[in-house]
Amino acid sequence: MALPPENNAVFMREVDEELRREQLASFWTRYGRWIIVAVVLAIAALGGWFYWQHRQTVKAGEEGVAYAKALEDLGANRAAAAKAPLAELAKSDRAGYSAMARFVEGDVLLQADDLKGAAAKFAAIAADTKLDQPYRDLALVRQTAAEYDTLPPAKVVERLGSLATKDSPWFGSAGEMVGVAYIRMNKRAEAGKLFGEIAGTESVPQTIRQRAVQLAGVLGVDAVTQDQEKKKAE
Repeated sequence: MALPPENNAVFMREVDEELRREQLASFWTRYGRWIIVAVVLAIAALGGWFYWQHRQTVKAGEEGVAYAKALEDLGANRAAAAKAPLAELAKSDRAGYSAMARFVEGDVLLQADDLKGAAAKFAAIAADTKLDQPYRDLALVRQTAAEYDTLPPAKVVERLGSLATKDSPWFGSAGEMVGVAYIRMNKRAEAGKLFGEIAGTESVPQTIRQRAVQLAGVLGVDAVTQDQEKKKAE
């Protein structure tokens, strides 16, 4: 006996729902435990990530305190007390603290007149590809300053030429060393032009600009007049 259309639709829907229940039960039986394992692992991984983030924040705070304390000890002439904390910070996986600690270590060596040791410290920073370029560029400038009296002038120009430009944040320091190297190489025209540019660059520290004006004048470049004309044009 055939079912009325409405009853037939109800019957088919019930069969379809029953089939879906059986498929779901079969799927859960086969894969259920793996789903539970995956969920547990995901929750554990998320919890581990939050914990790692928390530890990183705490560690960064601890390193900040240690760095400040080391500077305080150095300021109070307690270099021995600062030595171990700085050495530990220098090994930090936070590049900023590591670089700053290593720079301070280099400065301590400079104050002790250990130019060779300081230069080696700065050279290691300059060669560290894990650090951002500004740290490495500054380290190269500091290394060159520590070694300046022992370097051939051409080597100074080779090292710092790319930093002795107006768009470089190290233009003053790098440019001054390159300019003096030019003088030692008897390239007076190049030196005069460079010192004139340094004298007219407002981003350069005033003390370096004043020296540049004097050196430019000795080399026949009127940096004062050039600077005044530049300001009038602006």
